[in-house]
Amino acid sequence: MFGLEAERAHELGIRALKSGLAGPFYSDPNVFDFGGIKRFGLEFPNPIGVAAGFDKNGVVFEQLASLGFGSVEVGTVTLKPQKGNEKPRLFRLPADKALINRLGFNNDGAKVVAGRLASRKRKSVVGVNIGKNKDVPNEEAIENYLACFEIVHPVADYIAVNVSSPNTPGLRDLQKNDNLDELLSALQMRNKELGTKPLLVKIAPDLTEADIESIVDVAIRLKLSGIIATNTTITREGLTTNDVDSFGGGGLSGKPLKARSNEVISVIFKASGGKLPIIGVGGIFTAEDAFEKIAAGASLVQAYTGFIYRGPTLPRDLNQGLANILKAKGFRSVEEAVGTAVL
Repeated sequence: MFGLEAERAHELGIRALKSGLAGPFYSDPNVFDFGGIKRFGLEFPNPIGVAAGFDKNGVVFEQLASLGFGSVEVGTVTLKPQKGNEKPRLFRLPADKALINRLGFNNDGAKVVAGRLASRKRKSVVGVNIGKNKDVPNEEAIENYLACFEIVHPVADYIAVNVSSPNTPGLRDLQKNDNLDELLSALQMRNKELGTKPLLVKIAPDLTEADIESIVDVAIRLKLSGIIATNTTITREGLTTNDVDSFGGGGLSGKPLKARSNEVISVIFKASGGKLPIIGVGGIFTAEDAFEKIAAGASLVQAYTGFIYRGPTLPRDLNQGLANILKAKGFRSVEEAVGTAVL
């Protein structure tokens, strides 16, 4: 697969999963006992999830669960379908175990994706990550998010609000205190009207500690279910890949993001007094990486780039390794390990 152009390889990987070609690697997501993982009213068979961006259109969420993932976050989904940015827009950096993407929320649109989720059984928790259409100015963002939210609400186990992708112009401005407060207030109000489901916000790693603490304040005041930390980074510091600037703009994910995402998780954990559930994302390739995020304050974790590099055995390996680490350290559950590196 690595002999192919990155986005083409991804498309073929989705087809292989859909057709069952990854069948020999399938495992039961409930096979490892993590002491019962209950977060924001949902029960997760294990703490390892797939981050948004892999199954953008809700095509293979059942197959991903069969590989051993305890949750799948579909999307990012927008109200109207959109093609995304011009190709090429996805690049591998093997020397850094990283990816750069500027896909730009390419997806089939909320109605089509919601239809898929409604028509199929699920073996894991299925969240839906929602974003803003590129041609919608920030002044009209709330209406755009609300319309998308209303469509996916009936079929999502939880909904994640993406205000942190670097690939939609101006989107990250919605993380600013007043903008975020207004957006999340409107979504939470509509959420209550429709029948409350877990609502989370996904934030960028390129924020100051004060910015993060401000977001935590908003999340607690509006009674959000949690924060997903983090999205991709726009920084290119410390990379070993030659001529990285030749790839152009986009969000960097993978190993180079691991330490920073752990820092953000710790800031959220401390600022919330450990009361706000965190889904940790960024640079998870091994069970040790997953445990570091849990010890930093994450209740659940998600992988994306590690899945691209490690392949379909990743969830099985992460679950087995994490179960072993917890046992070796004397923890009877994931819950007991959460935030232990911060406390």
